[in-house]
Amino acid sequence: MTERGVIRIHGMRAWGKHGAEALERERPQPIDLDVTLESDFTPALGSDDVRDAIDYAAVYRICAHVVSARSFALLESLAAACVAEVMKDERVARATVRVRKPRLLDGATPEVEVSRDRGGSASTEP
Repeated sequence: MTERGVIRIHGMRAWGKHGAEALERERPQPIDLDVTLESDFTPALGSDDVRDAIDYAAVYRICAHVVSARSFALLESLAAACVAEVMKDERVARATVRVRKPRLLDGATPEVEVSRDRGGSASTEP
C-alpha cells in the first residue's frame, strides 16, 4: 500500500532582486515563500530514516538560493524556478510554490502560486 503525504513549509523568507521595474532590482527585498510538496511517504514510514524522506532544510536552501542568486521580472517566473528546482528530487510527485512580495504595494501584498505535477503540467494562480 502506498502512503501518499503532503509536506508544507510555510513562512520562508529570502532576500532577492526581483521586479518588473529596474528600481526593484537594485537592492535585495524580502520575498516570502510557502512550499507544498506531495510525495510517497511509504519508504520513510517503513524506515523512519531521514534519508528516505524529503529533507525540509534542503527544500528551504534550494528556494532561498533561487531567490538570492537569480533575478526575475515576474513573481510567476520566480515561483516557477523554485518549483523546477524542488522537482529535481524524483520523490516529489507535485510541488506548489507560493511567492509574496510584502513591500511592493502600500498596504497590499501581491502573491503568485505555481504548481507542477511530475507529469510536467504546470498551473499558475494569481
